Amino acid sequence: MEPINRTLKRMISNPSFATRMEEMKREVLENRDIQEFLQENEAEVSPAVLESSMSKLYEYIEQTHDCKGCPNVAGCVNLIKGFEPRLVMGRGRIELDYLRCRNGRIEDERQSISAMIHSMHMPKDVLQATFSNVDLTDGSRVLAIRAAKTFIDSYESSGELPTKGLYVHGPFGVGKSYILGAIANELADRQVATVLVYVPEFLREMRQSIQENSLSEKMEVVKNAPVLMLDDLGAETMSSWTRDDIIGTILQHRMAQGLPTFISSNFTYDELKHHFTTTQRGEKEPVKAGRIMERIKALTTPIQLQGKNWRESY
Repeated sequence: MEPINRTLKRMISNPSFATRMEEMKREVLENRDIQEFLQENEAEVSPAVLESSMSKLYEYIEQTHDCKGCPNVAGCVNLIKGFEPRLVMGRGRIELDYLRCRNGRIEDERQSISAMIHSMHMPKDVLQATFSNVDLTDGSRVLAIRAAKTFIDSYESSGELPTKGLYVHGPFGVGKSYILGAIANELADRQVATVLVYVPEFLREMRQSIQENSLSEKMEVVKNAPVLMLDDLGAETMSSWTRDDIIGTILQHRMAQGLPTFISSNFTYDELKHHFTTTQRGEKEPVKAGRIMERIKALTTPIQLQGKNWRESY
């Protein structure tokens, strides 16, 4: 086998190799970014420094800058996905420093926004909802979005969250959950954390948590969320325990602490009161139901959604 040193010497002495190296040098030195960098650092860049840095300079021009040609981080063509090279001087030669690119920063922001929304059993389409995708052909949705934007504008102008959220109610499939998701994403854009809870599954989880000794921990997350959204309240099987010890405790704490709460339901206030009045055992407890409703009314402003069932359109 030929020794590696002899192989390298033979390659370097090959005319085609020398021609290719000259083409690479010319390509590097004709690059506008490199020309500007060399002019800015001409006091430090001697011919020897330039020669020893040629491989780094070629590495620079071979990669994309400002995400040109890269649709997203997954499709990034650079050596380090989501990063682009920057020319710097260091240790007597030209080096490359890799910085987060534009698409990388967008991806980081998306992840940061996602991290601001803690979901409990919510569907994916709700978690990706935006105001711009809400169908506004029905006037009631216009009113709901307007009320939501008023809430957000109040936060932006004062720096403090309003204490009163919305009670969005209406028939099945008219977009109540989607509007809650859109509000959560708007708040996440402003670095406000939201906990989104699908109530029927949450209550089932709370029953299971008793056996797992995690009830208190999960309750604390929901009780103290900067913004809480209870989706589909009233769809659960009601018991005195879930009404008084879970929902009632959460609402009482949030009312006392002035923490905003958003609720969606198929029921009006009066219909929800009737739902809370009768337990799964058939017991009538109007006083306790009234106590829960007073908390809900103190925490929310009712908004009725109407229109067709959008889920039947698919």
